[in-house]
Amino acid sequence: MEQLVAELKKILPFKETTVSGDIVLVVAKKPQMLLYAAVGDIERDETRKEEWWHVTLHLLSIPMQSVTWTLRTSQFTGQEIFTMGGEGRFIKAVRFDDVRSGPSPSPGKEDKGRGGERKPGLRIVK
Repeated sequence: MEQLVAELKKILPFKETTVSGDIVLVVAKKPQMLLYAAVGDIERDETRKEEWWHVTLHLLSIPMQSVTWTLRTSQFTGQEIFTMGGEGRFIKAVRFDDVRSGPSPSPGKEDKGRGGERKPGLRIVK
């Protein structure tokens, strides 16, 4: 699990924090899964002395599912690999503003390639 997480950290732009509305990557050893989830509510678990949170995740899978896991901050922010039912888990928010290469165009300006041509949003790959 540690090796997989290390590889993911090399190829994905992760955030250091996780807040409601973020998209997180969820990695699980068993059942084996690698999927995205939208973070819903994050509410303090008042029944515990230590800092634990009820984190609602809307799994972006088929079929879509919602789960609420009780986690520490370090667990839902990707600072540690943790276990549920004895199996490894990892959750960390993805930073989508870094997915696109290069700086974002200024508002109102078109994204232009060489020669002032507009770059297509999609391209055909053969």
